[in-house]
Amino acid sequence: MFKQLFNDLYSYRQLLKSNVSKEIRGKYKGSFLGVLWSFVNPLLMTLVYAIVFPFVLKTGQPHYVTFLIIGVLPWNFFTTVINQGTNCILVNGGIIKKVYFPREILPISIATSGLVNFLISSIIILIFLFFSGVGYSFNILFYPLIVLIQYILSMGILFITCSIDVYIRDAEYIINFFIMMLFYGTPVLYSASLFPKKIRTILNFNPMCPIINSYRDIFLYKKVPDLSLLLIVLVESIVLFVIGLKVFNKLQKGFAEEV
Repeated sequence: MFKQLFNDLYSYRQLLKSNVSKEIRGKYKGSFLGVLWSFVNPLLMTLVYAIVFPFVLKTGQPHYVTFLIIGVLPWNFFTTVINQGTNCILVNGGIIKKVYFPREILPISIATSGLVNFLISSIIILIFLFFSGVGYSFNILFYPLIVLIQYILSMGILFITCSIDVYIRDAEYIINFFIMMLFYGTPVLYSASLFPKKIRTILNFNPMCPIINSYRDIFLYKKVPDLSLLLIVLVESIVLFVIGLKVFNKLQKGFAEEV
């Protein structure tokens, strides 16, 4: 299964490259600021949260704006991939009916373009660390590992959601609602340390919780992330990726007829 996937991606690497490029350019096509929206959008979201939530949560979190931006950016990466990618098969229905190419290229293109946007927007984190006086540490070297885990996790979920959406047209709206609910169960606006240990254990069943906590560990708290939790999330992500790919391969046989 994986060998076939890698062979297909290599054979159609130019199509994959052009699709990723199209997704990145198309997202901001016609806008005045263009790719700068990768910076502006999370900054505006952070500004709103920074104004409202200190009063709601009454948090005493030091460097709260920096704390927020480190949580908002990875969450945006996750939600952008799932929300924009869930209907990627339906949106490209015309091409699917006319031309053969590995269908996996479509969700992989969405996930990869989201990854590129996240890597670019991560510059904001470095800027905030500098101007807030938090500074940097060598623990930032764990950044590629955390990003890779999130990338695998996002693709695994996306393989499932975009496959189901072809057959159940309401799936897109159900998934968007679920993602919105998941936002409040993920420590984006708050620190998981606010809760008792039992609650934190429950929160960690949400793989985005350890991922966001890991980003904060390496950037804000300047410490090694919880590697045992990261390993668990990595295993979960790989398992989800395998399941997602199997679901996609099984359901893609009927894509041309359904779209």
